[in-house]
Amino acid sequence: MICALGSAVCFGTASVFQAVAARAAAEPGAGAGVDPALLLRALRQWRYVAGLALDGLGFVFQIIALRSLPIYAVGAALAASLAVTAVVAARLLGARLSTTEWTAVAVVCAGLGMLGLASGEEGRSAGSDALRWSMLGIAVGILLTGAAAGRLTGRARALVLGLGAGCGFGVVEVAVRLIDDVAPAALLSDPATYALLVGGGSAFLLLTSALQRGSVTTATAGMVLGETVGPALVGVVWLGDRTRDGFGWLAVTGFAVAVAGALALARFGEAPAEIASGDAADGAAAVGPR
Repeated sequence: MICALGSAVCFGTASVFQAVAARAAAEPGAGAGVDPALLLRALRQWRYVAGLALDGLGFVFQIIALRSLPIYAVGAALAASLAVTAVVAARLLGARLSTTEWTAVAVVCAGLGMLGLASGEEGRSAGSDALRWSMLGIAVGILLTGAAAGRLTGRARALVLGLGAGCGFGVVEVAVRLIDDVAPAALLSDPATYALLVGGGSAFLLLTSALQRGSVTTATAGMVLGETVGPALVGVVWLGDRTRDGFGWLAVTGFAVAVAGALALARFGEAPAEIASGDAADGAAAVGPR
């Protein structure tokens, strides 16, 4: 569980840096649609690069956690990265958290505490070939759906892109569990390897595009749901994830509480546009409600 929480800390801190970079990299005249060039522009900024480095470290922690914990526990911990983002924004950017938002941070922590007490070991099922190919198919479908959803407008665009990004991250969680042989030849022949690459790449692309414009709260809420609910079900139904004997009710309660708290902090999925303006270079702007 320590590695899962370490992953949340890395991802949550990275979000602050990447959000600022995504807004700064956005071109005023850019049209609708998913913009792959946005990633290239964002990579020219040190904040985005620093965020990617933290994401890499967080991914290492995530892999370790997924090798010893059920997916539902790791997914809830990753959703808790929003609580980390809120606290980091409050500390580093002078964000003002309301009483409700501080309560939500406490709720997330309580939910994770319940999960920590109730979680058993990861399931021992290696997963079928059908599940591996299904994950790859879902990853490709996410990319295609995201490309079409980028042409939507308003909250529908933000919701679909955010949900797609969350599902992509969820594919990564499941794929990590499905890869049981890291020998080069085995990795190259395993559909789960390609599901991980396509799912992760699609998730980053869709999330960056969702943060560029649209409702951040809607996009982040969709992402939280996509990366927690689906993978948790896959872990329980197909991979044998279980709880400690007699603690199933506590695991379900803790999962629901942690995800609900994360949804209450959805606005911290991205820093507001003002921080990405020229004044943000001096770190003087503060995160505030959208």
